[in-house]
Amino acid sequence: MKQTFQNKTVLITGHTGFKGSWLTLWMQSLGANVIGFSKDIPTETSHFKHINNNDLIDLRHDISDPIKIKEVIDKYKPDFIFHLAAQALVRDSYIDPVCTWNTNTFGTLNLLEALRIYKNKCICIFITSDKCYDNVEWIWGYKETDAIGGPDPYSASKGAAELVLKSYIKSFFNKEGNIRIGIARAGNVIGGGDWANDRIIPDCVKSWSKNQPVELRNPNSTRPWQHVLEPLSGYIALAIELFKSNKLHGEAFNFGPPSFQNNTVYELVNEMSKYWDQVKWNDISNSYNGPYESSLLKLNCDKALFYLKWKSVWDFKETVKKTSLWYKEYYQGDTNLIKKFSEQQILEYIDNAKKFDIKWAI
Repeated sequence: MKQTFQNKTVLITGHTGFKGSWLTLWMQSLGANVIGFSKDIPTETSHFKHINNNDLIDLRHDISDPIKIKEVIDKYKPDFIFHLAAQALVRDSYIDPVCTWNTNTFGTLNLLEALRIYKNKCICIFITSDKCYDNVEWIWGYKETDAIGGPDPYSASKGAAELVLKSYIKSFFNKEGNIRIGIARAGNVIGGGDWANDRIIPDCVKSWSKNQPVELRNPNSTRPWQHVLEPLSGYIALAIELFKSNKLHGEAFNFGPPSFQNNTVYELVNEMSKYWDQVKWNDISNSYNGPYESSLLKLNCDKALFYLKWKSVWDFKETVKKTSLWYKEYYQGDTNLIKKFSEQQILEYIDNAKKFDIKWAI
């Protein structure tokens, strides 16, 4: 793994976000020269602020600006690109659908257009979402070949991004070219450093740290909860395979926990309560009148297992434990040491993956 990224230039769009900041830290630990491209820091309290250092080239541009992304690619000539820049919240997509579509769909288009005229070799991983699927709330996990689409602006914008990707791959990026593209679908990640509004983990720790109850909008909704390092390892595994060969060029992959691991919001909160002294919650599902949110969603990740030999490392209990311990460290420890704590969790994750003989970690 390290030899693939050592001294390589890696462009990460959305590097200031939750997943982007963890990927930035991981790439830097592998010896990569990281270029970050983000419009802003999305939350006032931020994991990115704690891990930022002088080794990172921190650029503030909007992915919906086609000129800026082209200028950055032309100037820094990345060997790898991980495209995470997005408007990532379903409820915010109802408030500002135009921004959501501009960022998620046209942002993807802008990056593809810049790559279309880029002459150097580059591996690019486009991260969309599990919500790109047309979710009919069936009990089976969605496969990469299932229908794309969604009822809310966020889901629809991600589905549209997938259509843009398919069009450009078929039209402009053949397997023999310099650009190799992989598509990754994952969602409902948890872990330390997420401070976004209307997400269950941040809602819990913000409330509990003030000895206040957290309000549960949909306690019976199920999600394939996974630690943030799980899909990131999938993105990395896909990038490594594309670096070695063009066989998986243009392919989409789901990254998620085993199909049997699908827990409710209530089960998640209850498991977190094992690590917190002040735990309270209110079920407001009967009075909640907010926008539609799906109650059931799961992925089939057999394709990633077959082609990438990828599978998740931490089960549900370990995932919640690692997440809870990170926030306890943040609230009870020295916040100046959060970067080291995050780095330690990455090392623990890699060590655990090696014990399972997972390909990317060996």
